[in-house]
Amino acid sequence: MELFTLLETLEEMLENSKTVPFSGKAIIEKEEMLDIIKEIRIKLPDELKQAKWVKEERQRILVEAGKEAEDIVKEAENRIISMIDEHEITRKAYEQKAQIIETANEMSREISKGTKDYADNLLGNIEVVLGDALKMIQNNRKELQ
Repeated sequence: MELFTLLETLEEMLENSKTVPFSGKAIIEKEEMLDIIKEIRIKLPDELKQAKWVKEERQRILVEAGKEAEDIVKEAENRIISMIDEHEITRKAYEQKAQIIETANEMSREISKGTKDYADNLLGNIEVVLGDALKMIQNNRKELQ
């Protein structure tokens, strides 16, 4: 079944379901509704699946960048400890540590921004697709009425 057909089937099930007296609640076939929802999930546009992947990938990249930054900081600290006896070397080590930390932070910010921009772009595309789908559903409902 096509996505819109599945949504219409769900809508019909709800409209044709028995109601509980004195309430707005309906009695439906749970298994049948769950089967239709599973089919809808399968038929969702790839953009939604891709957006989920982007979100997970973004999180993985941020964690990886954080670990890399920590490793860089630890490496810089270890270098500083080994050179602490000489004043000039110590001063240069502190400068290098700050530069490494700043570079790592900048890389992390760039990765984060790039991931957010990519996810925002994908979600924008999905929003357009879903908006068009909603308009189509609304037009079909109007035609049915």
